Amino acid sequence: MVVPVRHLTTTVEGQRVFYREAGPGSAPAIVLLHGFPASSHMFRNLIPALADRYHLIAPDHIGFGYSSAPPLAEFPYTFDALARITTGLLEQLGIETYSIYVHDYGAPIGWRLAVPTPDKVTAIISQSGNAYMEGFVTEFWKGLFDYASSPGPETESSPRTLLTLESTRWQYLHGVADESLVSPDTWTHDQALLDRPGNDEIQLQLFRDYPKNIEAYPAVQEYFRTSQVPLLAVWGKNDGIFGPDGARAFQRDLPTAEIHLLDSGHFALESQLDTITGYIRGFLGRVLG
Repeated sequence: MVVPVRHLTTTVEGQRVFYREAGPGSAPAIVLLHGFPASSHMFRNLIPALADRYHLIAPDHIGFGYSSAPPLAEFPYTFDALARITTGLLEQLGIETYSIYVHDYGAPIGWRLAVPTPDKVTAIISQSGNAYMEGFVTEFWKGLFDYASSPGPETESSPRTLLTLESTRWQYLHGVADESLVSPDTWTHDQALLDRPGNDEIQLQLFRDYPKNIEAYPAVQEYFRTSQVPLLAVWGKNDGIFGPDGARAFQRDLPTAEIHLLDSGHFALESQLDTITGYIRGFLGRVLG
């Protein structure tokens, strides 16, 4: 039986929020939080693979996918603001408890949901969703951190390269053993949305805000220690953005965290869908009962 996936739009704080939804409303909820430069499109195959047993909600963050992308003067592009919109969406949908699946930017958004309301988050699945300094691959992040600490023409060239088709394609293919498994639709779709007029300034603003996520790491790690929330990491061991040490680090504060390093890169779902689906089913079956 194929469970239908609905493609829906609502309004939160005056912003149009697009989201994908599937599965029984009475089933345990999983909130899927995408990263840069993607959208809920990255979960297009995972959602139907889990929707027989779970209620899945995958929003596009503001500035991404099919959600609103207002200019900087009309929306505060910070991770606090993106998390607030996500919280508003879940409240509107009546989702009171849920697991979170976090990838890249989805991680700091997910941590903002979990830390203040730990009783709402029943489990965490992290696919290159970082919470430790060990996760940062220096070659990728140095230019971004230089720009965030001193924004200006001298430092802006490095982050701007991340907005190019070459970089987007690299994110999908780097570290993938069999590149033929990754559809060109992925980077073509993401790039078309990145290239919208004014979107470069939106992404640069989020780059500038990123260090605030790192400042919050001690609070996130304390949340892990005190809550002992069940966590599954399904992480590309060849990820050139968030390296595998970021996955291993979870066990420092969550000794029972389940860690699986896959022969893939940053967008491991594209080449390891069946493997990741199997790990999720086993993990949630155990921890949610």
